[in-house]
Amino acid sequence: MTKTTDSKLAILGGEALCSKPVNAIPWPPVDDETAEQLKQVYLSRNWSFGGPEEMKFNQEFAKFHDAEYGISMANGTVTLECALHALCVGRGDEVIVPAYTWMATAMAARYVGAQIVFVDVEPDTLCMNPKKFEAAITDKTKAVIPVHILGSMADMEAILAIAKKHNIYVIEDCAHMQGGKWNGKGVGSWGHVGSFSFQQSKTLASGEGGICITNDADLADKIARIKHIGYPVGAKQGAAMTGPQAGLICHNYRSTEFQAVILRGQLKHLPELLEKYSSNAKYLAELTKDIPGIRLQKPGRLATRQGYYGLAIMFDEGELAKIDKEIILKAINKEGIACLYGVYGPVYKHILFNLPQSDWRIAGDCSVTDITVDKHTLSFPHQALGVSRNDIEIIADVLRKVANNAGELIKYQSENQL
Repeated sequence: MTKTTDSKLAILGGEALCSKPVNAIPWPPVDDETAEQLKQVYLSRNWSFGGPEEMKFNQEFAKFHDAEYGISMANGTVTLECALHALCVGRGDEVIVPAYTWMATAMAARYVGAQIVFVDVEPDTLCMNPKKFEAAITDKTKAVIPVHILGSMADMEAILAIAKKHNIYVIEDCAHMQGGKWNGKGVGSWGHVGSFSFQQSKTLASGEGGICITNDADLADKIARIKHIGYPVGAKQGAAMTGPQAGLICHNYRSTEFQAVILRGQLKHLPELLEKYSSNAKYLAELTKDIPGIRLQKPGRLATRQGYYGLAIMFDEGELAKIDKEIILKAINKEGIACLYGVYGPVYKHILFNLPQSDWRIAGDCSVTDITVDKHTLSFPHQALGVSRNDIEIIADVLRKVANNAGELIKYQSENQL
């Protein structure tokens, strides 16, 4: 197919490179075995309050990520909130988060009354820049939330070293990184607490859901009580023998047996899924390494198994950097690649992040987030990495065709003035 990558783009009236659109694999996955197990839970009438499926999943997921304790919850936002509250982060404290993340990372800090401090990300991984993190520390800084984003991991060794030096708590936001390993150890088990999301688009998905993991027994007890109206783990409904410690504000953030059944089924197949994603991501990187103006998000410096919620692709060099990313996306879609999307930009620019300015501040320069991410970055969802090797080759050919026609796209942009 490479002979056609110099032909006229479909967006300009040429023939599309793909006769059949390349789509991501269907998501979330479904199977008959899980459907039958869900039916059995339904018939049991035991749907909540720390049922056996939930307890098994907590143990299995924590062990899979090299942690001792797992506490499942309603979603991956309240997991962050509970972690912050268990670590006594609150009013008068500052929480440092990357400028590029989903808004839940920042909102969790607001929910406990802390001030949000945004720092820039690295240009190759799009994860928190450790140097920017250290430069943002003040005497009010109490916690940092590094985020493993899309197809890369935050530099945990560097971030932990800085946090230890300044006596700062570390909460890993692993919403994008189920199954990832940093230097041979599971993500989420490096910091004081790891927070995961199981929202419908995630690599492990149950519609909604989340979990905190930790190796600290006291923290695990606090988090479990915060999410379950003060109950300790294992207490039967209406039969709690001990209450929460003074000052611990507890909520009802419970998950259900249904979510646990779905997640247990997917967890069994996660290693093979991630192996396929990793293989295809490496293959795409090899096929596109010489395309001018295009670069793929790099794995974390010491990533030994990437979790992959997605894979970012940056168009921030040469002629392609002069083209609005929405035009590039439209051109790619017209060629028949239907599995590439825009990314959410800086949290503080998001239309739904409508907080008073007093609740947050930007520390230093966030030019990578403001320019590279916001203006020049698109991403493949993880399901796009589950396609065939032939489809990966087609995706690479389309990217090459777009790059080869950058000059024509610049003219098209000028004429259409988006």
